[in-house]
Amino acid sequence: MSALDTFPLGAATSLAELAQDPHRRLALLREHEPVSWLPELDGWLVTRRDLALGVMRDAATFTVDDPRFSTAQVVGPSMLSLDGAEHARHREPFTAPFRPREVREGFATFIGRETDRLITALEPAGAVELRRAFAGPLAVAVVTEALGLVGTTPDTVLAWYDSIVRAVSDITAGHEAGSAGAAAYAELRAAVEATVAERGTSSLLGSAAGLLAVPEVASNAAVLMFGGIETTEAMITNALLHLLPRPDQLALVRADFDLLDGAIEESLRLEPGAAVVDRYATRDTVLGPATIRRGDLVTVSLTGANRDPAVFPDPDRFDVRRENARLQLAFAHGPHYCLAAHLARLETRIALQGLLERLPGLRLDPDRPTAPHGLVFRKPAALHVLWDR
Repeated sequence: MSALDTFPLGAATSLAELAQDPHRRLALLREHEPVSWLPELDGWLVTRRDLALGVMRDAATFTVDDPRFSTAQVVGPSMLSLDGAEHARHREPFTAPFRPREVREGFATFIGRETDRLITALEPAGAVELRRAFAGPLAVAVVTEALGLVGTTPDTVLAWYDSIVRAVSDITAGHEAGSAGAAAYAELRAAVEATVAERGTSSLLGSAAGLLAVPEVASNAAVLMFGGIETTEAMITNALLHLLPRPDQLALVRADFDLLDGAIEESLRLEPGAAVVDRYATRDTVLGPATIRRGDLVTVSLTGANRDPAVFPDPDRFDVRRENARLQLAFAHGPHYCLAAHLARLETRIALQGLLERLPGLRLDPDRPTAPHGLVFRKPAALHVLWDR
């Protein structure tokens, strides 16, 4: 019996559907084919949370270290595309600034200042497209500050990020990546080299260069750059998209800003900015109902796992008081858990509180509706909002 016969739901699943509005299809797969073969993906899709955890925890069986890994094709080997001792060697030089205490002490003041500056510029208008006017610039400013890049502007970093993410997305979707991603990475690498030469060990990149070759520093800087921008821009925009149209939930948060943490986790659960992570089987193995062959692509749907009703009752409901929302897997799991997760959470919390406090009656523009979109990275293309002046 062929995979088409064994996994009929997977055979009928298109990448376009998963990019547009995946949740109904993912629920069907999770219930009936929790590990399913998708011909359009040319690989397996894992949608049940326990099976997703098993894949992400077992780097010996399900590795990122494969020539097909999309990010590595654009920026070369990095902590994101290596496993075992090489992964640890690439990751360790960058860990210290992203621990919880160091994040609070090192970034809270800067994030607050940038948030205030951006909101002050927006305040008089009463309307704006918030993704590109606020969420993106804030994320770029924080990443640039964290990396300590010299000779760059936020606009330049944002252009690099756009090109690199587009190239990664094209490769993941099975398309040829254009030249823009490679050109952007070449410019980023030159900026990393200049930063290491000028600032030495006084910068994160310079201290990393004491342990890694400069090309390795550059590839990891690229991962941190587009990961940090993509994650946080998506977190801010998706959280507002979930919170603003729900008056009851918004009222709870406005009455107690401590509930913002729950709102952020719940938004991450419902719509993680990175929808999937890819792994490759290093040996023949059995995963749930599927027999995986060595070399097979195994894609974990973080979006599917995050709505698993076995873990999250009434999984499609947005509830800022959900007690176990932090069990969401938006930052992945295992050895490749997101290095900057604490920074992304802090940045999103400060940003959301600033917007809600300073823009009275903040609401979505009813004449310009939007929704998250994307196969790999999911967020609205634009987020138009209004407020009272």
